[in-house]
Amino acid sequence: MKDKILSPLSMFVAGLLLGVVSRLLDIYTQSLGDMFSQLSVWILIGTVISIYSKTEKKAMVNVFLLSIGMLITYYTVVYLTHGWYDRWGIIGWTVFACLTPFMAFFAWMAKEEGIFPKIISIGIVICSVLSSILLFDGPRLYDFVINALLVYFLFFSKVDR
Repeated sequence: MKDKILSPLSMFVAGLLLGVVSRLLDIYTQSLGDMFSQLSVWILIGTVISIYSKTEKKAMVNVFLLSIGMLITYYTVVYLTHGWYDRWGIIGWTVFACLTPFMAFFAWMAKEEGIFPKIISIGIVICSVLSSILLFDGPRLYDFVINALLVYFLFFSKVDR
């Protein structure tokens, strides 16, 4: 079952759906729209997908396809709804999506044995916290929840590879 959920096709379809949902949340809700516009929630989602993928290559492909799918539909819905978007936002999220395979590789490695994976895990949490503070004027209550979940998945959850 996990292999079907974490397949490249299902990750791309999930990305397409998340792009639509994210844009609709931006339009119709304030808090949820803000939360899904922040980096930390996508770090959490990408990390969870990565650590539960069977191999580092599958993690890289899955997270990349999720990110690209999300961008495609998010900005398609922005265009169709005559929404506002800035060029730098598109560039920033596109660069982020293009870097996700690299980040997914390290997130997958975070569940391996040894000191280096623990350092990677700490780095992922620090990046999530700092992105909330430096890029999005946080932290907010949901940042604490997101980062607590991130700590749980990186340090306490068991992964069966």
